[in-house]
Amino acid sequence: MKYFKLLAVLICVTAFSCKTDTKEANTATEPIKEEISSETKSEATNSETSEEEVISEKKTEIIKKEVTTTETPKSAVTIHPISHGTLVLEYENVVLYIDPVGGAEAFKGQKPPTLILVTDIHGDHLDVETLEAISTEGSKIIAPIAVADKLPPGLRSKTSILVNFQSKNYTIGAAKLTIEAIAMYNLREEALKFHPKNRGNGYVLTLGNERVYISGDTEDIPEMRKLKDIDIAFVCMNLPYTMTVESAADAVLEFKPKKVYPYHYRGTNGLSDVKKFKSIVNEANSAIKVIQVDWYEKSDEV
Repeated sequence: MKYFKLLAVLICVTAFSCKTDTKEANTATEPIKEEISSETKSEATNSETSEEEVISEKKTEIIKKEVTTTETPKSAVTIHPISHGTLVLEYENVVLYIDPVGGAEAFKGQKPPTLILVTDIHGDHLDVETLEAISTEGSKIIAPIAVADKLPPGLRSKTSILVNFQSKNYTIGAAKLTIEAIAMYNLREEALKFHPKNRGNGYVLTLGNERVYISGDTEDIPEMRKLKDIDIAFVCMNLPYTMTVESAADAVLEFKPKKVYPYHYRGTNGLSDVKKFKSIVNEANSAIKVIQVDWYEKSDEV
C-alpha cells in the first residue's frame, strides 16, 4: 500500500511539472511575437525606404464591412469617384484615399482611410486642411519627398515616403497589397515648369490579383507606355497642365489596360473632350473598356 501511495505522489508531481513547463513555454513565445510586431511597426514608421510595412489590425477595426465588387464579378476593387483627381478605392478591409481635397464634406458617407496617397504638391492634389480633417489615428500617408516636406509635424510623422521606381508591400489584416511609385512629369517644353521629373508620383497598386494605375499629373511619358498588366487605369488629360486627349488615348492604346477612366480632365479652357478620347481608343481597340464618369458633379460609386 505504501508503494502505491508513493507511486501516486510521483505521478502527480510529474504531471504538475509538465503542466508548468508547458505554460512557461507558451508565455515565453508571446513577447517574441509582440516584439516582432513592434519592431516591424517601428521600421514602417521610421524607415522611409523599408520594403515591408505592417499596419496594426487594431487600428483598422473601424473598417470591417465586406467590400462589394464593382462592375464585374471578378473585381475585388470598389471605386468611388469624388472630384477631378480625387477618388476612393476599397479593397477587402482597406480603404485608400487618392489625392484627397475638398474638406471632410467631400468624403461624407465614405469609410475612414486606411492609406492616403498623394501624388504632387499642387492644391488639387495636396490639401493639408483636408488631410487633417480626414486622417485618423490608424491612417498612413504615402507621398513623394516634395509633398512630405510641406506637411505639418503631425501629418509628417505618419507619412511614408516613396520615390519613383520604389515599391512597398503592406499587410493590413488579411489583405496584402503593393504600392509602386512611378514617374509623372511633363514633356512639352512650355509645360516643364508644371511638373518636373522626379518630383511627383504616379502609382501602380497591386490589390490581390488586380493592378490599378493612377497617373497623377503627367504627359504620355515612356514610363506610362511601358506599363504591363494593368486592369484599371485612371488617366489625366487637361491642358496646359498635362496632355491632350489624343496623347492620352495614344498612350492607353500602347499599354492596353482592361479598363480606363478618363479623370482629371478640367483645364484652363474648361473640360476636355472625354467622349473623343473614348472614340479614339475604341476605334483602335474595342477590347479596352472606357468608363466615363462625371468627376465634376458628385458621383455615386460605379
